[in-house]
Parts: sequence; C-alpha cells; structure tokens
Amino acid sequence: MDLIEKFISNAEEAAATVKIIRANANSLNDALIAATENELVLFAGPDDLDPELFSIFISNKNVITKPTKEQLSIISTGVTDAFCAVASTGSVCVSITKNLSSPVSMLTQKHIVVIDSRTIIPRPRDIFSENYLEGKGLKRSFSIITGPSATADMGPLVRGVHGPGKLHIIIIDSFDEMHVR
Repeated sequence: MDLIEKFISNAEEAAATVKIIRANANSLNDALIAATENELVLFAGPDDLDPELFSIFISNKNVITKPTKEQLSIISTGVTDAFCAVASTGSVCVSITKNLSSPVSMLTQKHIVVIDSRTIIPRPRDIFSENYLEGKGLKRSFSIITGPSATADMGPLVRGVHGPGKLHIIIIDSFDEMHVR
C-alpha cells in the first residue's frame, strides 16, 4: 500500500472524511464548496500551499478571511492547509504560528484541511527529520490532528468537545497519475 492509500485508510479509521482531487484551483474550489455546504467559512490563508490554488474559493461571498469578533463566534466551518500528513496515523500537521490557523483548527465545528500528496510522510517521527519536508517540522509550532475531537473521559465517546466534531481532509494529488480508490 502506498503512502497516500495508507494515509487515507488511517484517516478514515480515525473518523475523518477524505477526498482526493487534482492539483488545480477549479478542482479545489469544487471540493471546498461541496465540503462547506454553502455555510459561512473562516479561511486561514495557506502557509505552505500555493495561494493561487485558493484564488477561486476566496472570491466566494461566504468565505471570511478577516473575521470580526461576532463572526468568530458564529462561524462553524473553517479551512486551513497542512504542511504534512502522517500515513501511519492518518494525522495532519497544521502550523499554528501564522494567519488564522490556530482558531480555525480549534474553534470551528467542522475543520477542512487541504494537504499536498507529496507531503505525506510514513511515521510521526519523520516530521522532525531533516530527510523529510526540508526540516519544516523543526522550524514551526504546529498541531497534530488525528480525526475529529473526541473524548470518552466521562462515559461514551463524544465528538467535538475539545475542538471540531468533524474533520474533512482534501488531498491535492500532485503526481502525474491520479490516485483513485
């Protein structure tokens, strides 16, 4: 099983939903519109992906890039990019040092993460290796997110207690042949 397939399998096992698309602005816009269900969306500009990929999406009237306090309190869907993903755990790594990535990834009810397929690494320890990602994991603060927020501290499993109750991952497939499941 290649890294993309392994990542998708483990992310879905962790209760995330995953979609794989071609690397262009139209495909990303279509995937984001479908995932956001025409809701107001808090958008954290990308730290690692090409901003041009989001050019169509950010022109949507429902996309908020500079929220007011009131908007922050009512927006339930957020979009960020991730600088890498971990195949063995189905996790994504979202930088929290710039833009709105921290509030988007922690305060919205639905978090949509966009990741480049070329940045899927085998194991968590590879985040901190100079051999992967040009050492990006050593140069930033980030959250490792595995599935939607969940807890079973006080009884049955409850999602969305300490963060988003839904996690949707969009993989931009930058390879020549599209990975199809």
